[in-house]
Amino acid sequence: MTPLIATTRPTTPPSFTELGVRDEIVRALAEDGIEHAFAIQELTLPLALAGDDLIGQARTGMGKTYGFGIPLLQRITTSPDRPLTGAPRALVVVPTRELCIQVSGDLADAAKYLTAGDRPLSVQAIYGGRPYEPQIEALQAGADVVVGTPGRLLDLAQQGHLQLGGLSVLVLDEADEMLDLGFLPDIERILARIPDDRQSMLFSATMPGPIITLARSFMNQPTHIRAEAPHSSAVHDATEQFVYRAHALDKAELVARVLQARGRGATMIFTRTKRTAQKVADDLGERGFKVGAVHGDLGQVAREKALKSFRSGDIDVLVATDVAARGIDIDDVTHVINYQCPDDEKTYVHRIGRTGRAGRTGVAVTLVDWDELARWTLIDKALNLCCPDPAETYSSSPHLYTELNIPAEASGTVGKPTRSPAKRADSEDRERRESSADRQRAPRNPTRKRRRTRGGQANGTASAGQAVETAETASTAPSDANGPSAPRRRRRRRPSKPAAAVNGS
Repeated sequence: MTPLIATTRPTTPPSFTELGVRDEIVRALAEDGIEHAFAIQELTLPLALAGDDLIGQARTGMGKTYGFGIPLLQRITTSPDRPLTGAPRALVVVPTRELCIQVSGDLADAAKYLTAGDRPLSVQAIYGGRPYEPQIEALQAGADVVVGTPGRLLDLAQQGHLQLGGLSVLVLDEADEMLDLGFLPDIERILARIPDDRQSMLFSATMPGPIITLARSFMNQPTHIRAEAPHSSAVHDATEQFVYRAHALDKAELVARVLQARGRGATMIFTRTKRTAQKVADDLGERGFKVGAVHGDLGQVAREKALKSFRSGDIDVLVATDVAARGIDIDDVTHVINYQCPDDEKTYVHRIGRTGRAGRTGVAVTLVDWDELARWTLIDKALNLCCPDPAETYSSSPHLYTELNIPAEASGTVGKPTRSPAKRADSEDRERRESSADRQRAPRNPTRKRRRTRGGQANGTASAGQAVETAETASTAPSDANGPSAPRRRRRRRPSKPAAAVNGS
């Protein structure tokens, strides 16, 4: 008797055409190599395209942007009763500038074949750290889709430059991060300016209580969609995790070896403080690595330049703090290194979620110092990682080379020192600001400037320092026969005493 063998066939994700996406969007996505939907997109698109309110929950890097971006673009371009006039029809609120730039870029790519009458569909990014004037001009020229951060959106709305009364679609992206950053009051003020007759979508990796309360307050019977099983691990299954107990004085040497692992591609290094981030970036640059930094002490121009260089491959190592890294979404990151132990399990998940994205595999390395063991024990217990006591590891430890596939000949340097593009851009930006400030401080007609001194009036063309010097030396310096005499110091005379009485009279 022939045994019965049960076989299973791998299911192929549906294409966007099968999900009802219009041809112009399908064509644009295909040109970027995106042809099949991810799990969150497969579950959300049917409901979102029908105009329903929904809450999408999925881990970082699972395709949430197109989960709301495709329905958003399709709805505002297929409503004959509400033609596009240049006033905002869709609003996407995001927590950080970096995420704003990325989401607006993704939506613009997907919308490149869509039109609003006789013009291309317009997607505009609105965020802080940049001058108001260009963004105001862009809104006045016409913006069909606006992607922005809460603070700048609220500022422009209160000034009357951003009109929110004609919105058809509202999206809150990474809502849990906006809660962490304290943006909830600003979001509530923005919601008060938006019409009730709209479609609302909220996307988040986690659903804390305040986010659920917010969703109930502005959404109409939303459908809650999770793109994973409830019992699935909070961390990516495709990410291989290594935890080492490392000495602070050896961390730089250890990281230099990790960055030479075979197969390493784009790498993100996380620190807790801005000072440490810049110090690590400078040290790796001195060792010859192509490295950039993103943290709060850098100007917006420098941060954007570092991210652009990282995405283009001009640099392959990016050092960032937790706040600055929120929203950085780059699919081909192969390694994540926690230079300092994260504060809690949520930060740990957020950090290592930068690798192992979009079906790829990744490696996460966490370095725990001796004074961080208690914090790491709590993270390990909360995530059930089964590594409460990391192995003591140095840059010369054999198991480090074996586990991370590092060549035995790897050393602490790889080439000549390099200067990060972010630091170069920040110094150039600072020089521009200082020169602009100097021009603004310069007097319009310096020859008419006069200063008073103790000894009288200084020459109108003399500097303040010369005037002070003249006043201090006026009483001793002889007059110059070939030039103006030194100003004379005015002396105070004492009143004369009355003459003494003579003979007692």
